[in-house]
Amino acid sequence: MLFIIIGIVVILVIAVLFSGYKKAPPDTAFIISGMRKKIIIGKASVKIPFLERMDKLSLKLIAIDVKTTNAVPTADYINIQVDAAVNVKISSEPAKLALAAENFLNQNTQYIANIAREVLEGNMREIVGRMRLEEMVSDRQKFANLVKENAEPDLAAMGLDIVSFNVQNFSDGNGVIEDLGIDNISQIKKKAAIAKAEAEKEIAVAKAEADRQANDARINAEREIAKKNNELSLQKSELKKLEDTKKAEADAAYSIQEQQQRKTIEIATAEASIAKQEKEVILKEREAEVQEKELDAQVKKKAEAERYARQQQSEADLYERQKRAEAETFETEKNAIAMKATAEAQKFAKEQEAAGIRMVGEAEAEAIRAKGIAEAEAMEKKAMAYQKYNKAAMAEMLIGVLPDIAGKIAEPLARIDKITIIGGGSEKGVESVADHVPAVMAKLFETMKETVGIDMGELVKAGTYDAAVTRNINISNVPGPSPDQEKDAAGEANPGEERTGKTEEEAGRTEA
Repeated sequence: MLFIIIGIVVILVIAVLFSGYKKAPPDTAFIISGMRKKIIIGKASVKIPFLERMDKLSLKLIAIDVKTTNAVPTADYINIQVDAAVNVKISSEPAKLALAAENFLNQNTQYIANIAREVLEGNMREIVGRMRLEEMVSDRQKFANLVKENAEPDLAAMGLDIVSFNVQNFSDGNGVIEDLGIDNISQIKKKAAIAKAEAEKEIAVAKAEADRQANDARINAEREIAKKNNELSLQKSELKKLEDTKKAEADAAYSIQEQQQRKTIEIATAEASIAKQEKEVILKEREAEVQEKELDAQVKKKAEAERYARQQQSEADLYERQKRAEAETFETEKNAIAMKATAEAQKFAKEQEAAGIRMVGEAEAEAIRAKGIAEAEAMEKKAMAYQKYNKAAMAEMLIGVLPDIAGKIAEPLARIDKITIIGGGSEKGVESVADHVPAVMAKLFETMKETVGIDMGELVKAGTYDAAVTRNINISNVPGPSPDQEKDAAGEANPGEERTGKTEEEAGRTEA
């Protein structure tokens, strides 16, 4: 039992420890108070439940826009307004963090920003009153550093650090800053003009000095050139004199040497002429010997060459005749074999052609026979069909051609482009043209009745309702079907029954 109680206590202690285990992120400070006071940043610790409490304090940057609500006079009594952007944060140093916990624990960021803004604005007003406007505008970093140094002790007392302080803008309601800019621009332009004038003056002085030095150098150079030209002329004269002397000595020596050379040349020429004649005699003797040997060699070589050429030509002719004979024999054998193969091929082709002609003739004869049989059967069927035609069928055939007859009669009227009617009135003239086709048709019916004996009017009426009811139709001179045909027709109409009475058409014809 004791062990169970101890186990339960240990489990409870472990559960309590686990429930109080806390891990703080790097941007947040966990402040544990109660039995002990401990600050955790980026670490883990255990909070004893019920005995200790934990509060959080954010260490993130807090951006503050610091502005002077009213114009602040500078050291030179110019009212200006300053706008600055400041970033502050709760310090991570333990001492400052403890102060921040006392001042801002469980407070939101806006509350901290408002407190810091008031402190910074007061310090910024103080620094504005110490400095001159031109100094602040020209050196914003100095102004920012002074405000930062002045405000850091006050914020440190609250546990805050200034991370950055940047001046955004200086402004005044009287345009003093703008006038300073205009004055600076004028001063800059003035300094630039003075510098430009000084530079131009220095350039002119330097140019004049350069021209003087260049002129002196040119004069000195010309003087030196004249001296050198005089020295050169004297040296040329001395050299000319020496040259003439040497030339005279050389001419005299040349004449003496020329005479000696001429004498030597004449002697050498005579000796050379004699030697030449002797050499020519020896040369001619050797030429004669060479010609004699050459002639012998040419005759001998020519004979040997001709003999060898004839021998080679004979051998070539013999070889050519042999090869020609062999070729003719081979060609003859090949031609014989080819002619034999050609004859066999022609024979086979003739046999195939004869067989083809025979088969074509048989096919044509069979086609003609079949065509004749078919035509005969068709004629027989057509004759049987004509025999079975009754008056109604004949009437239908005749009636079927009436539109074609009317079209042929009206065809000349369709080709007329224009009709001019003279006399008789326009309506009567038009009626006469329009009645042309019916009149011709009526005339055609009368002609058929007189010549053939067929009354088209009666044929047309034969299929009407009146003909079927009253049977008051008289069709004369129209051959009717034979009794056998009528019997066949009746049998086809009513197969399996005997015909005992007359047809309606026969009854009508009898009554008529």
